Amino acid sequence: MNAEGKIKNCEDNLKQINHFNPDPYYVDYFFKEYLQSVIDVYDCIFEEADRDFGLFVSGKCTKEEFERKARDKNDQLALKFLSWFKRNYENEHNSSNPGFIKKICHFFRKYNYLPKISIKMLVNQRYKDDVFQSIKVGLTKGKIRSKEELQIEIKRQIPIFLEKINQKRNIKNEPKVAEKQIIASAFLEIKNQEVEISHACEIYLSVLKRFLDESRKEIKRLTRWDD
Repeated sequence: MNAEGKIKNCEDNLKQINHFNPDPYYVDYFFKEYLQSVIDVYDCIFEEADRDFGLFVSGKCTKEEFERKARDKNDQLALKFLSWFKRNYENEHNSSNPGFIKKICHFFRKYNYLPKISIKMLVNQRYKDDVFQSIKVGLTKGKIRSKEELQIEIKRQIPIFLEKINQKRNIKNEPKVAEKQIIASAFLEIKNQEVEISHACEIYLSVLKRFLDESRKEIKRLTRWDD
């Protein structure tokens, strides 16, 4: 499957994450599928680069294999692309949510599992530094036992959560939060960074699409023959 097909997989898996959110069992499953498709998109970029630079990497062309072959052949154009890729990849992942996806992709690729997912209360329209609140809900084989039980627990904790977040909003002169604005969502923490999974995935799609487009433009620029 080509890179566009892998991005379509990301979009489909994000839809499933949103559908099952915040159930940790299903979010975990579809988030893994999403991450694998992200990894595959970057591999596709190097497969296209391998073809256009004529390195002829044997087997699966990952960034590591592309670099090994480029250095073995001392292909200066391929090495220029590699340098461009590394620099721009780091730049694209400087902000919070893309940086989170970068870290969790590395973790998943290395260990083939994800850290434990938690469920938290939050506001559907967030401001910077808004607080979250953990929800303890019964699970059966990792799945939420019932939506009714989840709603009961949310209802029980709403007064405390509203007091916390509206105190912060008042200090910052931000809009007051109403009960109907509160939702529950799946979160994941890695390296002291805790992020809402569905929100991070949504933001990362635009990063991934832009990076694919820019990578192709850079490959074309480096391999173009001047008249």
